[in-house]
Amino acid sequence: MSKGTIRGLLLSDKQADRVVPPTGFTAQLTVFVAGAMAFLAVFALALSLASGRLADRWSQELAKAATLRINAPAEQRAAQTETALKLLRQTPGVANARALSTEEQAALLSPWFGPDLPIDALPVPQLIEVTAGEPGYDIAGLRLRLSAEVPGAVLDDHTRWREPLVDAANGLRRLGLIAILLIGGATAAMITLAANAALAANAQIIAVLRLVGAKDRYIAGAFVRRFTLRALIGASAGVVLGMIGVMLLPAASDEGGFLTGLGFRGIGWALPLLIPVLGAVVAFVSTWAAARRRLKELS
Repeated sequence: MSKGTIRGLLLSDKQADRVVPPTGFTAQLTVFVAGAMAFLAVFALALSLASGRLADRWSQELAKAATLRINAPAEQRAAQTETALKLLRQTPGVANARALSTEEQAALLSPWFGPDLPIDALPVPQLIEVTAGEPGYDIAGLRLRLSAEVPGAVLDDHTRWREPLVDAANGLRRLGLIAILLIGGATAAMITLAANAALAANAQIIAVLRLVGAKDRYIAGAFVRRFTLRALIGASAGVVLGMIGVMLLPAASDEGGFLTGLGFRGIGWALPLLIPVLGAVVAFVSTWAAARRRLKELS
């Protein structure tokens, strides 16, 4: 399709536009479908962007965090903890190392054992929080030094926890993008059906126009302009409602986790504004293809 053809199809022609009925179920169906699909696309886009942010955050935060567990008899635990802290503070690439207090360890176990857990009476290992700096530390070398100087120490760099979480977040991001593609395909299918219905309903008018010398491009342009405009109006309304819905979602918080972070940030608020334009493009292509096919059938 050349640029001249596209320009000719989009330029307004009041006489040609009368070929397509301005009201009726095809108009209502096109506006409703475009609006509903745009509304869903906003939330799919928000899900995809939020999942991407979550994957990046988990990857960065967990990559720099590690936990050192001191499994030693009670009488040796304090000495081994001090030795481990001294070793960690002397290790290049370790930005910070601190032993968790009894209250902090009790808070970590409270979701499973309740707030009244007698942690002092249980053989709970001492935990040390390790934060990596830039460019980081040699994990294998650190493990060797710990095994030699602190026999009861076990270093966990959270790899087994980080990778599944990041993979899950990236999977949600991919699902959001797939949902947007499916929404676009469903929109194209519904607009094609509506355009075919309008063309079939106006078959006699099309035949008369041909008898008086109207070209197929002239006739198709009327349908293309009308359905493109309907899709643009419906998608714009759907995007506005979708963005309002996203704005009404709870703000991001550590307590709410992922569900409260579902939304747009910064320049991301401009991305939904592309949805009506893409909806109009989908309507244009779908209606043009349907018009060409139907006009050939009516020849």
